[in-house]
Amino acid sequence: MQIYQIFNRLNNRKFAKLLSQTVALGLGAIVLLFSTNANAAEQVILKYGDFQGQISVQELSQFTETGKTTPTLQAYLEAAKQDPEIARKALKAPIKADPAFLNNLLSSWAGPILVTQIGEVVHPPVGQLDQQALRSALSASIQQNGEVTLLGAIQNYPNTSVELEGDRLISVYERLSGLAKLL
Repeated sequence: MQIYQIFNRLNNRKFAKLLSQTVALGLGAIVLLFSTNANAAEQVILKYGDFQGQISVQELSQFTETGKTTPTLQAYLEAAKQDPEIARKALKAPIKADPAFLNNLLSSWAGPILVTQIGEVVHPPVGQLDQQALRSALSASIQQNGEVTLLGAIQNYPNTSVELEGDRLISVYERLSGLAKLL
């Protein structure tokens, strides 16, 4: 059953509002890439189809915050034929939510669905998605500033490097944004 169908069947407005805020928070966490956490990601492996390149979390954070690209990031975006403004928007779009609400949502039946959706874009470079690590990154992001972005999830991911699936970034962002609007 499609995620939209599941959420459309929910009649409880309180839960729907909580879920939409959590989805937005998840997107926000991924956007807040730069973190002072010693266990946080330092390098991002950008993937666009067969193209792959590595940049620092600091470079991605600077791009997300200011719109300015480094020569390396600019070359990667051009090689991937990616519109920098659309990528930037998807990385920094915040989802605001109460930290307690997010933790409750992540612990509910909807948690694995949300984590899997975000995990399509942000995940460890090798192996399968570590749902607990991504949940931890999302929770850390919301605790820091009350919102979640894709950059925040990257910044708080508990590995030294994280892979960002650039070709899936926009579609997952749109799917989660659409879900948030439905709720």
